[in-house]
Amino acid sequence: MVFVTHPEVPSMPPKERLILDMLIAEGRLFGLQLVALSHGALKRGTVYVTLGRMEAKGFIRSEQEVMPPGAIGLPRRMYYPTPLGERVLDAWSQMARALLPELQP
Repeated sequence: MVFVTHPEVPSMPPKERLILDMLIAEGRLFGLQLVALSHGALKRGTVYVTLGRMEAKGFIRSEQEVMPPGAIGLPRRMYYPTPLGERVLDAWSQMARALLPELQP
């Protein structure tokens, strides 16, 4: 059986679902916060690639952190979910519950 993806139907890999779950639950986060909160599911070397892909799909947005006067270091990029990202995650969750009823509480 060959599965064909439609270019207008966004894909939702597990790491993207995890990131959206965390951003929806916690609010704005930067990449290394996501790594820490994931308890090993996300790695430092790949989190930013995944975030970039998700931003290109329109699931998340990012803004550079506003640094307080006198702060040292570079500002971090803060990530947050878009309404599209929230809807896609909700749709995937509903689909998973419908297809895998044993996962329902």
